[in-house]
Amino acid sequence: MPAKKVDQIATGILYTIAVIIVAILASLLCYILFRGLPHVSWSFLTSKSSSYQAGGGIGIQLYNSFFLLVVTLLISVPLSMGAGVYLSEYAKKGRLTNFVRTCIEILSSLPSVVVGLFGYLIFVVQFQYGFSIISGALALTVFNLPQMTRSVEDSLRNVHHTQREAGLALGISRWETVLHVVIPEALPSIVTGIVLASGRIFGEAAALIYTAGQSAPALDWGNWNPLSVTSPISIFRQAETLAVHIWKVNSEGTIPDATMVSAGSAAVLLVVILIFNLSARYIGKKLHQKLTSAA
Repeated sequence: MPAKKVDQIATGILYTIAVIIVAILASLLCYILFRGLPHVSWSFLTSKSSSYQAGGGIGIQLYNSFFLLVVTLLISVPLSMGAGVYLSEYAKKGRLTNFVRTCIEILSSLPSVVVGLFGYLIFVVQFQYGFSIISGALALTVFNLPQMTRSVEDSLRNVHHTQREAGLALGISRWETVLHVVIPEALPSIVTGIVLASGRIFGEAAALIYTAGQSAPALDWGNWNPLSVTSPISIFRQAETLAVHIWKVNSEGTIPDATMVSAGSAAVLLVVILIFNLSARYIGKKLHQKLTSAA
């Protein structure tokens, strides 16, 4: 068979595979959105949920999801940045470095339910944080830290070595070169990784069932005491997130409109995750332009 004909067949097969993948993704998205968006309203997004009566919303669960996301990022981003910079710029090749990278790869492959059980035993029971936002945030940090560390390390390694050489040639220190030259150059990829990890955190359920709890107590929006369990900024209160709420509504089924609540919640969750993914490149590009004065 002529080489040109083989090339055309191979190209057609690859295009067919790509179309199938896109079709599966599009059908899944359309099914969830068309099924759930009709049930979404402002009242649904802001009112509190109901355990036995129809007409409940997801206001507290939606807030808990965003608040837990912020707390998790405040813990995991500095740790992943520090670990990524060290592995990329300072770690010497050897058995210890290879062992650290192997541990990171193993941790990144752990199922979320295993991380949830680990978080329950360590943070909920051993540290006595109870079912709380801080327990959930620490468990999600364990869950996402390997992936975020690898993302930061790969982003820094992709910066061409001439960038580092140019900084050192100007007489600035190695740390200043990393801080002012390498990190700004790698920032689009780093931000993309963080935003994608945010979507993963926002949609996580299994790890939070065992750590953050399965209830959403009413919040006193006038109470800003971070130590009070009714305060919206407290990290020591139980916090049922949107993903956990979907699981709970489907598993218990104690409310008459459980199907509608579940469908609407799934649509909202999907829309938020899509926003995270679609905004990743845009935010990274804008930050890169601002920090590097690129056109």
